[in-house]
Amino acid sequence: MKRSPKSRKKNLRQVAFTRFMLIVAFFVLWIGGISVRLFHLQVTQHAWLKEKAVDLRQDVKHDRMLRGTIFDRNERALAMSLPVKTLYANPSEITDTDAAAKAIAKALKLDAGQLAAQLRQGKEGNKKYVAIAKKLDDEIAQKYNKALDTPDLKKGDLPNFTGLHWKEDQKRSYPYNTLAAQVIGFSNAEDDGKAGVEQSQDDILHGAVIRKLQERDRLGRVYDETTSEREKPSDIVLTINSAYQYMAEQALEKQVRVSGAKSGMVIVMVPKTGEILAMANYPSFDPNIITEAASEHISNKAIQSVYSPGSVFKLVTYGSGLEKKLFTPNDMIDSGNGTIMVADRKFSDSHGVGRVNYSQAFALSSNVCAIKTALGVGKDDFYSLVQRLGFGSRTGVELPGEIQGLVRSPEKWNGDSLASMSIGYEIDVTALQITGAFATIANDGVRVQPHIIKEIRGSNEQPKTITEPKQTQVVSAQTARDLRTMLRQVVLTGTGKRAQLNGYTAAGKTGTAWKFNAKSKSVDSSKYISSFIGMAPADNPEIVVAVVMDEPKVGGRDGGMVSAPVFREVAQQILEDMKVAKDAPFKQETLVASNDIPETPPVDAIKAKPGDKTEKGTTAKPTDPADKNKTKDIKKTTDKKLDAKGKMTAIFKRRLTLKRSQNGQTRKLET
Repeated sequence: MKRSPKSRKKNLRQVAFTRFMLIVAFFVLWIGGISVRLFHLQVTQHAWLKEKAVDLRQDVKHDRMLRGTIFDRNERALAMSLPVKTLYANPSEITDTDAAAKAIAKALKLDAGQLAAQLRQGKEGNKKYVAIAKKLDDEIAQKYNKALDTPDLKKGDLPNFTGLHWKEDQKRSYPYNTLAAQVIGFSNAEDDGKAGVEQSQDDILHGAVIRKLQERDRLGRVYDETTSEREKPSDIVLTINSAYQYMAEQALEKQVRVSGAKSGMVIVMVPKTGEILAMANYPSFDPNIITEAASEHISNKAIQSVYSPGSVFKLVTYGSGLEKKLFTPNDMIDSGNGTIMVADRKFSDSHGVGRVNYSQAFALSSNVCAIKTALGVGKDDFYSLVQRLGFGSRTGVELPGEIQGLVRSPEKWNGDSLASMSIGYEIDVTALQITGAFATIANDGVRVQPHIIKEIRGSNEQPKTITEPKQTQVVSAQTARDLRTMLRQVVLTGTGKRAQLNGYTAAGKTGTAWKFNAKSKSVDSSKYISSFIGMAPADNPEIVVAVVMDEPKVGGRDGGMVSAPVFREVAQQILEDMKVAKDAPFKQETLVASNDIPETPPVDAIKAKPGDKTEKGTTAKPTDPADKNKTKDIKKTTDKKLDAKGKMTAIFKRRLTLKRSQNGQTRKLET
């Protein structure tokens, strides 16, 4: 049966409507799906997508400004930072880490397997920085760019290799190698100071972190950069004179080698200002190659090691007596038979001096006379001066790791402690402490705090901080003058003849002390600390020079034999270079020292610790030891002397490498 036209028309309308509704439903579902997806992306995953977009478009770089420079007092750069580059990989940009590692290793001559492992590890950890080659200068960086160039790659920065980038970096340089290494110290690859001034002034020298926000296009090209506000690092100007430092190190190295000593120290100080012109340690190290340095050579023994000073401490003994006005330098004192009993313990002189004045007793280093003087002073006044001169306390010098030494309070003393301390035992000092004590006497009794930083200089090259050391009147000016008179006699007629200068008067004191053996718990007669602390010119000292030698083994080993000649060489050169007015006639360059009085140990005290009973029933006498008296000429040195700053400047301009032997080992001085 045929459908009517009207029914057929109705069916067509229904089909059209159905189709329309299907299309509408499709679009509703499609729009709904898109809406759900958009909601998911823009609401649920908004933070993640934003972070990813920022990562693709922006880079945040943290660069560090160049570390501050360390200068000597004459503006010579002793430590400086140089701009370099570090090549790194962003593993997230590398698709095939193994292929990339192979190509990079071939171009740069690296280990492909190790590099591939680093890239894989970085990729798994979502790292964007894996260092490939650190701290390269511009010339090497250009060679790497050429070796890594990929012609078919379009990249916004160099090198033209997928996933590789350059980072601005810095490298610390020490132009004079071993010069003043223990004072300057060193900094590590992360720009952190690890020793010396580099460590103590790290916050000042440390380059401020610069935060850079870079906007990049799809090719990785930077089209906008924002740099955060920053503070520039400061420079440090030391009191050290690099020329004098060189002189001290050369003289010290030579004598350590000649005497077979384990190590040595030299300190040069200006008594009126407390400025340290030189602080030398030998053996030393080169901070440019710190990985090759022996750990025991890095420490600054002038402030980080202690020792028994021996007879140089008699400065305190006689100074305390003069301050109490118990005597004058010309008053007489009798050493009797050269022995004295204190608290049932016997102390002896190594050589009889008889009845002499106090200047002669000091010059001949009489232990008996020193002990009698200390007993007259009393333990309280003696201890008071020990403290006021700075013993038992840190000097406050701007260097890390300074130790305070050892000074026991009187209530902890034994019956013979005052006697032992009066001749430099039962007390531990640093070389800088004893130098400061002599500088106090050189400065008419005024103690000026030792310091090694002259000024801290800002980025505008103007001083931000100028060191103003603390000054304290310790003893009267008259006491200081009388002590200098007595110290002068030591150099003229006593144990310090080898410290005599040409054209200048000198004053000082020798010291030779046994070292304590911790294993045997007794003094070791074969190991000495030999020292000479002196000043010049004697009446108005411009410099104080301390020389301390650890375990000299060859020839005369007492302070007058091994340390005084170093004082002579260093002080002579520095005074001439400072153009200090001459105050004494010139002497012949060869001095006959046959009348020297060495500090020799008595036979019955060689193997015992001070206070321990000996086999003969007597007690050990902590006197100053040395070999038997020997007649020896002090001949003019044949070493080429550097007595002018101009000459030193020329040497430094050539960047003379100061070679140092690393054969000997050093360790902390035992007491």
